[in-house]
Amino acid sequence: MNMIFAETLKKLRIEKGLSQRELADQVFVTRPTVARWENGSRLPDAVMISRISRCLDVDVSTLLNFAEAIDDSPNIIMVDDRKIILNGGLPVLEAALPKAVVTGFTSPAEAVKYARNNRVAMAFLDIELGKTSGLDLCRTLLEINPHTNVVYLTAYSDYAFDAWNTGASGFMLKPITPEGVLDQLKKLRYPFPLGGMDR
Repeated sequence: MNMIFAETLKKLRIEKGLSQRELADQVFVTRPTVARWENGSRLPDAVMISRISRCLDVDVSTLLNFAEAIDDSPNIIMVDDRKIILNGGLPVLEAALPKAVVTGFTSPAEAVKYARNNRVAMAFLDIELGKTSGLDLCRTLLEINPHTNVVYLTAYSDYAFDAWNTGASGFMLKPITPEGVLDQLKKLRYPFPLGGMDR
């Protein structure tokens, strides 16, 4: 546990006048994730600390100095250019993968940057990401780490054929459900341990 970081984060959040839910929405995680950061049972990684520092308007080194990398949980990302979809999907992923570090992105470029600095075990990607194709994002993520399991999320089943040609592990129609996520875990090309520290 890192209670110094936890207490500092809570103090800064309260000073900024934000609830845990408001902070969570601004950095694209769920409220329970913020609660875990504040009770010391979980630490955000460097990318997330950077997001938090911008949201709380505090120098990133202030937060980094209190954090230490002690979490060996698998990194799971979700990329969708619509915040409402992202905010709805992240709690589903956390419910299905309670020991994973789940992070959301509206920007494919941010997701790529995160993947270059963190080993991503599983990525849930929207296929239509504004000017960027989720199919191209999949290829980039697999260049960074060929063992990333990519699952496409879309409202349109006609993308399925193209999706399979990218090396993805799975394909899910929206909306994302816990049952659908658990079903995808059975079909992974590269299974990964769901361990990590107790939460």
